[in-house]
Amino acid sequence: MIRKTSAEDAPELAWFKSSYSDSSDGNDCVEVATTPSSIHVRDSKHARGPRFAVTPDAWADFVTYAAGS
Repeated sequence: MIRKTSAEDAPELAWFKSSYSDSSDGNDCVEVATTPSSIHVRDSKHARGPRFAVTPDAWADFVTYAAGS
């Protein structure tokens, strides 16, 4: 399940991005914040812009797919 969220939905989230993002342009990546019931994703260049949330199961499926496993 995917749900659009906004910056006002969860201002207390702790956002992080992969250490692989420390390339020449470290802003070209996504940031992720987790809660027990959802994974929130946003563009690091637009922290106050659009974001979306997925269930932990959907996120795990995506990561498995993206990793090519």
